[in-house]
Amino acid sequence: MATIDAVTHISLPDLIRLQADARALKLPSAKPARARQAGMQRSPQRGRGMAFAEVRQYQPGDDIRSIDWRVTARRQAPHTKLYEEERERPIILICDLGPTLFFASTGAYKQVRAAQVTGLLAWLALWSGDQVGGIVFNGKTLSVQRPARRKKSVLRLLDTLAEQQHSPNEEPDEPTSARPGNSLNDALMEARRVAHTGSRIFVISDFLSVSPDTATHLGVLARHNAVNALRIVDPLEQQLPDHGRFAVAGPQGPVWFDAGNHRFQEAWHQKVAEHEATLQDCFRKSQVATALFSTGDDPASILKTLLGPGGRIG
Repeated sequence: MATIDAVTHISLPDLIRLQADARALKLPSAKPARARQAGMQRSPQRGRGMAFAEVRQYQPGDDIRSIDWRVTARRQAPHTKLYEEERERPIILICDLGPTLFFASTGAYKQVRAAQVTGLLAWLALWSGDQVGGIVFNGKTLSVQRPARRKKSVLRLLDTLAEQQHSPNEEPDEPTSARPGNSLNDALMEARRVAHTGSRIFVISDFLSVSPDTATHLGVLARHNAVNALRIVDPLEQQLPDHGRFAVAGPQGPVWFDAGNHRFQEAWHQKVAEHEATLQDCFRKSQVATALFSTGDDPASILKTLLGPGGRIG
């Protein structure tokens, strides 16, 4: 992983240096690489892409949404459309840099890890020949960048990541006071407007601001796109120490708590359990793929387990 001096904020030069880590994630190909040409590159695999291939008789396991009803009526037997999967496809990275991500008890702040994961995915997508776009929001600002296959677009996205992180000099915000138009749900709605059918969408967030509407927004995106929810957690959010006094930053200053207080421990565990149940229900209803990583984890190592052959974002 690139050397990072600050654990609370990652700079644009550090995000640019993630190119080296992204290159290390790309495994050598078994076949010699061909010169990349402009235009769409198609693979032999068939999927729900943009390019129509053919119509054939329906087979068990086919997506019923692909049934060609005109051919079915004419031939008096179910027929389904097949598509060629396009290798150059839009990758949309939704990065949450809200107030709840300005925190960590180990490793680096959640906002740093979110920016690192987003940056690594952006570089990997660019070198895979995919279009890269992004939606970055921090509770005050929401920035949208449409997918494009240019290094300049990746650099613009990295610049947005560096600019929208919170800093220690800022007045802390109430985590629940995200301004209208700058929340996770708003970012997901923007993605619905930007994404084309067949896009690959990554949502990088701690998902602490999940609401009853989040599952609906994720589900709508997942109907015609491959959606991954990459969730960042901190160990302290999952399990309190058995004893000791600790301070957590709040809008009105530090908030002290006694981890050895039995009633406080019970209330904490109940709150964590309720949120976990809500989140799992959200992911189950929306049918999105999920992955979990901690503030203490190396993002490059985590992504290695999610990538396909050759370091491709499959």
